[in-house]
Amino acid sequence: MKRVIASAALLVATCFAGCSDGRPEIVPVSGQVLLDGEPLTYGFVRFSSGEGRVSMGRIDEKGRFQLTCYETGDGAIVGTHRVAVLTHEIIGDAKIKWHAPRKYADYATSGLTQEISQPTDSIVINLTSGT
Repeated sequence: MKRVIASAALLVATCFAGCSDGRPEIVPVSGQVLLDGEPLTYGFVRFSSGEGRVSMGRIDEKGRFQLTCYETGDGAIVGTHRVAVLTHEIIGDAKIKWHAPRKYADYATSGLTQEISQPTDSIVINLTSGT
C-alpha cells in the first residue's frame, strides 16, 4: 500500500512539474481601436492565428479591449494574427447599423494583422471610414 501511495505521489509531482494543458502559449493582450483617429466605442475585436482558438474582446466606451482566448482576459496565442473588428448593431427587424465599415468585420477583407510575441497593453488598431 505504501508503494502505491508513493507511486501516486510521484506521478502527481511529475505531472505538476512537466505536464501541460495542451494549449499553445498565450499572453495577455489589450489595446485600443480607433476610427479616423477617434476611439471606436462599439463592437468586438477578434484575433485569429489560424492555430487553435480565436481570441475576442469587447470594445468599451474608450475604444479599449482586452482579449480572451480560453479564460477571461488571458489574451491571445503567440504568433501572427488576422484581425477582424465586428461593429454591427441590430436596431430593427431588418436594419443593421455599422459603427465602422463592414469590410473590417471579415478577416478576408479587413487587411488587418497583428504580431503577438509578448504580453502587451498597447496595441492600436487603426480603422478608416473612407474605405
